[in-house]
Parts: sequence; structure tokens; C-alpha cells
Amino acid sequence: MSTDPQITARTGTAERTTAAPASRPSLDFRAGRWIEHWNPEDATQWEREGRAIARRNLAWSIFAEFLGFVVWQLWSIVVVSLPAAGFKFDTSQAFWLISMPSLVGATLRIPYTFMVSRFGGRNWTIVSALLLLIPTVGLAVCVANPSTPFWAMLAVAGLAGFGGGNFASSMANITFFFPAKEKGWALGLNAAGGNLGAAVSQLAVPIVVSLTAVVVTGAAGTGSTLAMAGLMWVPFIVVAAFGAWRRMDNLSNAKGDLAGSLAALREPHLWVVAFLYIGTFGSFIGFGGVFPKLIHDIFPAYSSFALGPAALSLAFLGPLVGSLSRPYGGRLADRFGGARITVASFATMAVVTLALIATLPVKNFWLFLVLFLALFAASGIGNGSTYRMIPVIFARASRAARAGAAPSYTARLSSAALGLISAIGAYGGFAIPQLLGASSTATGSYVPAFYGFVGAYVLMLVVSWACYLRRGSTVARMGA
Repeated sequence: MSTDPQITARTGTAERTTAAPASRPSLDFRAGRWIEHWNPEDATQWEREGRAIARRNLAWSIFAEFLGFVVWQLWSIVVVSLPAAGFKFDTSQAFWLISMPSLVGATLRIPYTFMVSRFGGRNWTIVSALLLLIPTVGLAVCVANPSTPFWAMLAVAGLAGFGGGNFASSMANITFFFPAKEKGWALGLNAAGGNLGAAVSQLAVPIVVSLTAVVVTGAAGTGSTLAMAGLMWVPFIVVAAFGAWRRMDNLSNAKGDLAGSLAALREPHLWVVAFLYIGTFGSFIGFGGVFPKLIHDIFPAYSSFALGPAALSLAFLGPLVGSLSRPYGGRLADRFGGARITVASFATMAVVTLALIATLPVKNFWLFLVLFLALFAASGIGNGSTYRMIPVIFARASRAARAGAAPSYTARLSSAALGLISAIGAYGGFAIPQLLGASSTATGSYVPAFYGFVGAYVLMLVVSWACYLRRGSTVARMGA
């Protein structure tokens, strides 16, 4: 083959383009289910075998992440039943048990983001699924004995944070499997499947625990039957780990972006959007955690409903509405702009919370439920719209974009920011129960905390408007 530079120059781009398909490497499947040369942007590879592989990995990823959210929310349900099982914890201790999983889960989301590149997506899904056995079995052991000290209960509740961390590694893994044109759809399914775990957990646990009580003891509320809240998920966790081992794959080119994450941390807009995400996702996961206890404390007669021999709590409706409304937030943001929908979400959350405060003296459970479901819907829509804003902001308003950085670099920053913002936003799940618990302990009422939430939503609305809607802001001029 000639290396004459004149010949090379004459051949030009056309010849190189023609020759490229012949030299395009095919997928190489290695031991341990490692795949080499994965390239979802290669249309031929994608249509021939890539799509089927990606969808198979997505299905098992959704199942594993779903169980992660289930475990993350277990203590929000169990805490309500602890008094009947013989535990004597005060209000502050109860809210610590509810909020500790969110604190640990939010923190774990940061290292979990890089586990896929370190160990492989399949391998880490197996490990992260099996780790869920620790908090589920630990919960069963703790609640079976009313003499279990609070510090041990709190430690095991913190271990439920393993479930919250799963979101970050699951999303990081799936993003490598799909081409850009299908990435949003795949990540949306993955996120929605995970969020639904919170609703299913709050629906299924009271039913299974009450049925177990009837079958085993003939009465509800003992610690031995409450242990089923954790044990009932063990078979599903084993199936998820086994399915990941048998059906998922590792991608050799799935590399974490530590440098991109560090660069994103220096972008002021990351902290602005993270603050807004505390208000949207933090409200979703925070209120999802405390909703069963709020119903139990404010409307004890409606804490559960008889469904034959089983007991049903309507608290699951909150996370369910929040999960299902999230995709609509993204869709509305695509049509009207993410900043507009985010501002509207905070305005709605503030107004609905004020309505909650005003109607609490009426003591109408159904009005309380409707207003709280509206609050969950607004937070879910805000989740979708805020997340949609991130790539736009980093492409147009970030320091790198204003300095003329290449689109590929701002896209890299945006990808890193998605993981970091999801981690920071999850801290809202810790803050909301703590504020409600402090309010109840100090005043005997939840109303002061709700007023605090109204103030926070108004502040976040103002920040959203000032940074992204105000005339003259970079993002507003370019249509966020």
C-alpha cells in the first residue's frame, strides 16, 4: 500500500469514508460478559445486535433500581407500626428513622456514580442488588425484638440508603448502552421504574404484614409479623442479582468522568440547579417518606383501611402520583421551556402548602389527601422540568459555554452535573422529615414546618425566575 502523501491527498475524505465500514470493529464478547467495541451510534451495529442487548440490560436495570427504591422507603412504613410492636420511641427518634435512609442514600449516590466504570455495569448491579439484603434482613432482626436499642435501629435504617445509591449507578450504566437519540427515553424509563418502587413499597408492605399477622398470630402489630416488611423482598432481591449475573453485560468503554465531575463542581449553575432540585426531588422523596406518619398522626382513623383480612394504607398514592407526573414535567418543559414549568411548579407547591395549612383545622382527611396528591404531582412535574433544564443551561449559560468551549465539552459537563445534582437533591429527603420532627417536638404541631416549606418554595421560585426567566439572562434569551 502506497504511503505517497500526494496519493493520500488525492484520495481525500470520500475514500476514507468508504473504507471506514470495512475496518469498523465488530462486537467482541469476552469472559465475564464483557463487551468490547460497543458503539450504539453505529447504526449497523445497533440494528443488528446492539438494540436487543441494550433493552435486555435496561429491563434488569429497572428491576434492580425498583427494588432499590423499595428498600429506601421501607422505614417510612415500618415506623408507623413500631408502637404496636412494642417500641417506645419519641417523635424525634421516629423522624430520625425515617430520614436516615435519605441522608445515607444521597451521600452514596456520589461514589456509586463511578462504580460502573470501576467494576462494570453488570458486576456492580449484582453487588448493589445483593447489598440490599443487609438492610432488609437487618430490619427484620431489629423489629422482631422490642428491646432493640435505638442506635441499632438507626444504624440499620441508615443501611437502607444502599437503595438510594442504586439510582446513580443504574443511570450511569444505562447511559452507555443507548445512542443519543434514544438515551432520554431509556433514562426516563429507568428513573420512572425506580421511583415507582416507593409507591409499591408503601402499597404492598402493609398488606403483606397484616395478612401475615392474621395467618400466623390472628392479630396485627407484633414484631415477628412486622419483620415481613423486610423479609418479603429477599426473594426478589435474589432474583434481581441472579438476573443481572445471567443477563446483563459489562461494557469495556464505560468510563467514569471524574475530571468532568470536578469541572462541573466549579460551575455556579450546578449549585443553582441543585438547590432547585432539593425543592422538587427532595420534596418528592421527603414527603414520600413522611406521608404515612403524617396520616397516622393527623388522621389516625384513616391510617389504614380494611381490605378483607388485609390492611391498606393510602399513603402509596403520593409517591405513585409523583412518579407518574415526572415524565409530564419533561414533556411540558419541551413545549414551554424548563424554567417556566419549574417556576410554575414552585408556585403550585407554595399555594397548595398554604391550602394545607388553612384546611388542617377542618380535619377533613379527603381534602388533606387531595391537596397532598396535588403537592406530589407538582413536585413530580418539577423533577422532570428541572432535569430537562440541565443540558440547556450547561450548553448556553455555563462558564465553559460563555468562554467558547466546544459542544462536546459542555455536554460532558452536563452529563457529570446530572449525577451530582441528583445526589444533592436527594438531601431534601433528609431535611423534610427532620424539619417536621423538629416542628412537632418544639410546638406540638406540623404547621410551622409547613410554613417553612412555603418560604423555601417562594425562594426557589424567585431564584428560578432571576437566573433563568428574567429578561436579559442568558438562558432566557435562548429559550430554556
